[in-house]
Formats: sequence, C-alpha cells, structure tokens
Amino acid sequence: MLPTENRLRRREDFATAVRRGRRAGRPLLVVHLSSGSTDPHVTGESAPPPRAGFVVSKAVGGAVVRTAVKRRLRHLVRERLAQLPPGSLVVVRALPGSGDAEHAQLARDLDAALQRLLGGGAR
Repeated sequence: MLPTENRLRRREDFATAVRRGRRAGRPLLVVHLSSGSTDPHVTGESAPPPRAGFVVSKAVGGAVVRTAVKRRLRHLVRERLAQLPPGSLVVVRALPGSGDAEHAQLARDLDAALQRLLGGGAR
C-alpha cells in the first residue's frame, strides 16, 4: 500500500498532473508526470514528497480486475518513489490490456515510461 503522504486524492491534483505534466505512453499504461514545483506560500524547509494516483476505467475489466490492477500499480509505484523528484505528481492510467497483463509486464511498462519522463529515454 502507498503511504498516506504519497497518495494523490484531490481532483485538482489529478488535473494538474494530466494537463500540465509530461506524458509517456506504453502498451499497457500511460504515465503523466508533473515535476515538483514548490509553493512559495507554504512555509517549511523540507520539500513535499512525490504523490501518485491511479485511473483504471471500466474498459480494463470488471470491479475485481480493476481492483487487482490498482493494487499491482500501487505496489510498483511504491517501490519507485525514491526515483521521483520531490513534490512531483504522478498519474498512472491503466489501458484495457493491463487487466490481462502479468505483474512483470506492468513493471516493465512502468519502468520504461518513468525512465522516459525522468530524462533517461529518447522519444
């Protein structure tokens, strides 16, 4: 499970990541990343932690399949939080093929998308 401080909950945060962030698409998922920008009005010396949210539509499958995909993605993102810049917003949108995909396939697609967004891959 994702720690509370790393969860993306507000609609505005999802919208910010999707509309203003960069996007990397893979066969099983699309990752949106809005790099961390600190709010000058918030006092505090430490940078906010990266936060992640997930979008899994009914096109992926029934409720049981969608929940399983969300759990797998949460687990994968939790392992990769250290790679993300502080204050960044990440939205992982599962595509219809992710319902039938294995854990390793989801991990490969997530790694490839994050590598591209964080500057490690070419278009």
